Amino acid sequence: MAIEVPFGDVAPKTCVVLGGRGFLGRSLVSRLLKLGGWIVRVADSARFLQLDPSDSGDSLLRDAVSSGHAFYHHVDVRDVSLIVKAIQGSSVVFYMEATDLQKEDFYLCYMLIVQGAKNVINACRECKVSKLIYSSCADVVFDGSRDIWNGDESLPCYWRFEDKLTDLKAQSEALILFANNIDGLLTCALRPSNVFGPGDTQLVPFLVDLAKSGWAKFIMGSGENMSDFTYVENVVHACICAAEALDSRLVSVAGKVFFITNLEPMKFWEFVSSILEGLGYQRPLIKIPARMLWYILRIVKGMHEKLGFRKYDHSLLDHFFHLASRTRTFNCTAAQKHIGYSPVISLEDGIALTIKSFSHLEHDDSSMTHSDFQEQSKVEKLLGGGKVADILLWRDEKKTFTCFVVLSLLYYWFLLSGRTFTSSAARLLLLFTTMLYVYGNLPKKISHFRIQKIPLSWFEISEMAVKDSVLSIANLWNILVHNMILLSQAQDWNRFFKIASLLCCIKLVLLQSFTVTIGAALVFAFTAFFVYEQYEMEIDGIIKLILSTVKGLLLQHLPPSVVSFL
Repeated sequence: MAIEVPFGDVAPKTCVVLGGRGFLGRSLVSRLLKLGGWIVRVADSARFLQLDPSDSGDSLLRDAVSSGHAFYHHVDVRDVSLIVKAIQGSSVVFYMEATDLQKEDFYLCYMLIVQGAKNVINACRECKVSKLIYSSCADVVFDGSRDIWNGDESLPCYWRFEDKLTDLKAQSEALILFANNIDGLLTCALRPSNVFGPGDTQLVPFLVDLAKSGWAKFIMGSGENMSDFTYVENVVHACICAAEALDSRLVSVAGKVFFITNLEPMKFWEFVSSILEGLGYQRPLIKIPARMLWYILRIVKGMHEKLGFRKYDHSLLDHFFHLASRTRTFNCTAAQKHIGYSPVISLEDGIALTIKSFSHLEHDDSSMTHSDFQEQSKVEKLLGGGKVADILLWRDEKKTFTCFVVLSLLYYWFLLSGRTFTSSAARLLLLFTTMLYVYGNLPKKISHFRIQKIPLSWFEISEMAVKDSVLSIANLWNILVHNMILLSQAQDWNRFFKIASLLCCIKLVLLQSFTVTIGAALVFAFTAFFVYEQYEMEIDGIIKLILSTVKGLLLQHLPPSVVSFL
């Protein structure tokens, strides 16, 4: 295991962190500088070292550079000479896997990952570097086709992945392990699973983006699938343990690969919920079948390819789907036994530290609450924002449920009872009249219950209400006459198509079963508006996708002259 050794007791060892300004690289550099006993060369693709004064790790690196305990080297792994210049005279090279690559450029990815690994190996052999530790990932044994329960290092690489980056990383890992014990170079690789922590550029930002888009409300599958997660400090600790172990346990460590986790498997969606809730977002609640979502993703991907959107990247979404719907846990016994690894930060503490570091991505509840009360939704504006909107949008659940029950009873009484409309109305009036007469003959007090009589004012209609009703009828008549006059002039085609469409819809309703139509409309009114308000963004996105798809397909099959005209 790595032991904290102060400067002065022994001569410091020189190490190189390739990819030292990436997510894992930053944490490893900080850890090495805090341990002492190391001269750290930070190598990365940026031409100059750029430090953030507010970052504690960057402050530590700045002080180390000033004191000569750290150096920065610009390195492009496609150029062997730059690698040689950076690692010359070092004893250990920590090679962090490449991140934030332009996935659509396959040639660039190949040169940076696979050819880059070849160049690093050749440079280490040329410079007589004794140890090379490569940070790989657990994805190289997981293609999403099956669950992995407590998987160990005997799991094979599948070599054929939908995500080309995983395919290239598997090749890079194999090259480094194959180079072991050639020209005195000892190598090993680490496979952390689902790395997260401060500075994460993939997992946590992706979850926040899902939450902002509204899709994080859904749980893929049963939500019971387990996963292993690894806090970034534990990956860094494993790298240092591996470097120390290569000095003393050559046979059991050199040329080997080790899984690294927090040793605390948990439900994947419980981890997602902890991160999102910690940042103020709603935890996932709605479960949807994983297979159904998979087909939706396939359809969306096919649509984008059909319409020529070649740069639309689905690899990250596909990878997340596999992680979110499959069990993926690993056995770290080999790492514990041979390199002396054990987590230094618990999963609970790691999640808390990660949430604290991403405070700038926290959900602003105050602004949301303000906007919710100040700005009406689309569907509320459509319904007029009055009592009808309050009832159909379930603002008052008791009132809405009462209205739904009353309307359902009226629907049954007039349409499902098998009687004619006139007989149903007569029976209802007879029932109402009988109830009023019986109620009027009841004594003022029965036993201990006082019966309150209905005041006469309940049966009176105010003069204003009558005038409003007459004015409304007159207004409707005037609108009808005005539309008929405009139609007779044959000047407003827009109005003609609107009225014709309305009449066609009425005709279709009357041709079908009137009872079924009214029942469907009743259910639709009390569900569709409420659902649309809750998932307005998602539904609008699906509608836009469908419209763009239809438009694209139509434009592909129309003559060029028509397309140019449109």
